[in-house]
Amino acid sequence: MKKYLGFNNVNIYIENRGVVKSSIQFKDGVFTSFEENENLEKLPENLFIVPGFIEEHIHGANGSDFMDGKVESVKNIARSVAQDGTTSLLATTMSMSEEDILKAVEAINDYIKKRQEYATILGIHLEGPFISKTFCGAQDPINIIEPNIEILKKFVKASNDNVKMITFAPEHADEEFINYLLAENIVPSIGHSNATSEETKCAFKRGVRCATHTYNAMKGIHHRDVGVVGEVFLDDNVKAELICDLHHVSADAIKLLYKCKGKDNVVLITDSMEARFLPNGQYELGGQKVFVKDGVATLANGVLAGSVLHMNEAIRNIKRVLNISFEDAIDMASKNPAINLGIFDKKGSIALGKDADFTIVDKDFNVYATFVKGKLVYKKGENL
Repeated sequence: MKKYLGFNNVNIYIENRGVVKSSIQFKDGVFTSFEENENLEKLPENLFIVPGFIEEHIHGANGSDFMDGKVESVKNIARSVAQDGTTSLLATTMSMSEEDILKAVEAINDYIKKRQEYATILGIHLEGPFISKTFCGAQDPINIIEPNIEILKKFVKASNDNVKMITFAPEHADEEFINYLLAENIVPSIGHSNATSEETKCAFKRGVRCATHTYNAMKGIHHRDVGVVGEVFLDDNVKAELICDLHHVSADAIKLLYKCKGKDNVVLITDSMEARFLPNGQYELGGQKVFVKDGVATLANGVLAGSVLHMNEAIRNIKRVLNISFEDAIDMASKNPAINLGIFDKKGSIALGKDADFTIVDKDFNVYATFVKGKLVYKKGENL
């Protein structure tokens, strides 16, 4: 495959500068210079180089799920999502048996140890099994258990310390559980939770700093107890994940979230399952049958079950709904998740010394190419 050194005189979204005309060079996987060089490539005027998208919450794509417990499934997902501009992600698990979760995290770790070829697997996001049965969503309540440090340690050990985020219901967890997450640099995220306003505030004081797929599968607002959703709105230190497919959350609810949280605290996610990139039909998620029709994935009882959302579609949707700038929409899928995961020193924007993770898009976020650490991992047609 052709080796790229950079691009000359192109539209680039550069950290702290916005979209400007500049050149960009990269070497050994990092951005090295904004100087011109006759050996660099050119791009059509209608295309833009932007930071690669980071998915901190994704279960599967293209017929594979991280709970398959197979290295090939992990590779297939990493390869497939590159076509949406995704350059890195957290492999997300579900509430299944302890044996199934251990098998999944071991397979993810096995892939991470290998030479990664496509979107980088940054680590693992454990979504459950320490969640609320009241707000189980599409997760089978039979597999939901109380927060347990010893069981969690098994998952962390099997992952080779690659657990980077966990979704749990803090109303069932003690301070020791949260302290363990913080000590291990695991991002604590409230989700699938029936916590009251006071319980949520207590969790935030203890260090919980993210909300999993905000609005969905969590206690909503009541005027005498604003619940999880209300406290997420009120706390400026908490990042709010958002599934912006306009099925999980309405346009008005998105506007309300943005008005409360601002552009720096919204993190776009797909929460996609194995049917992403595939046609309508019957699939699986967490051992349960899922039915996909017209862009909506549900269990047999009608409960939403992940999504088939593409990352660039989420960005396109948020820009249109909020009428925000091109750059602000991109930030919600790059800068914001990078800050949330504590990796903004290496990823999430285009700056010298950072990983050369970027995607080439047009003004409508259609993806033409994706690069991971300076290597082309996806190309649309023969435009490059």
